[in-house]
Amino acid sequence: MRIKVINPNTTRSMTEKIGEAARRAASPGVEILAVSPRMGPVSIEGSYDEAFAAVGVIDEVLRGEAEGCDGYVIACFGDPGLAAAREVARGPVVGIAEAAMHAASLIGTGFSIVSMLERSRMTMEHLVHAYGMERRCRSIRMTDIPVLDLEIEGSDAQARIIAECRCAISEDHADCVLLGCGGMSDLMARVSAEIGAPAIDGVSAGVRLVEALAGLGLGTSKRQGYAAPLAKAYEGEFGRFALR
Repeated sequence: MRIKVINPNTTRSMTEKIGEAARRAASPGVEILAVSPRMGPVSIEGSYDEAFAAVGVIDEVLRGEAEGCDGYVIACFGDPGLAAAREVARGPVVGIAEAAMHAASLIGTGFSIVSMLERSRMTMEHLVHAYGMERRCRSIRMTDIPVLDLEIEGSDAQARIIAECRCAISEDHADCVLLGCGGMSDLMARVSAEIGAPAIDGVSAGVRLVEALAGLGLGTSKRQGYAAPLAKAYEGEFGRFALR
């Protein structure tokens, strides 16, 4: 089985970290291809960034189809381009926010999300609603840490994230916390140990979900909502995305 894990930003050090987490989670014999798009923002911190990141995600899924990939994980907690990616993929496509929320719903009665900049709160709220998780979500805590601070050696980002996770457990009565950024994928074991409760990394959960779906022979349904895109001309720089 070959799973492509797409970090929708172009920061290679983060992609390597995400790839390591994905390989730790994968079953023996599962090949993980961890990639960044050929184009897009260096970090995703708002709707403008997400719009351009989604194009890079779709580009990587189209390439993955040609490469024979069996499924895909979109490794950004905003799940950019998820619906569009499902339209062009034969196999399952899972976003890490979606994966983390569904995993949390199976191991506790309520979860909290701990994520990055305050400006991204709207995205988290939208996804909680879109995935039908309002009753499960105890809180959304934003640390106001820029995403790329996670890549700086010696920054206090990890300590601040752990502090917010502790508060989510003690003050918001969450049973578990969701690490709300692909760049936190290396923190799952440490945070779990520090707070005495499960911390869920969506990259790891996403890999296992894709594995399970592909292993059952389940791909993305093409009947209605995720039917293949219609053939039509695309103009200008997007001309190469037109499907025949």
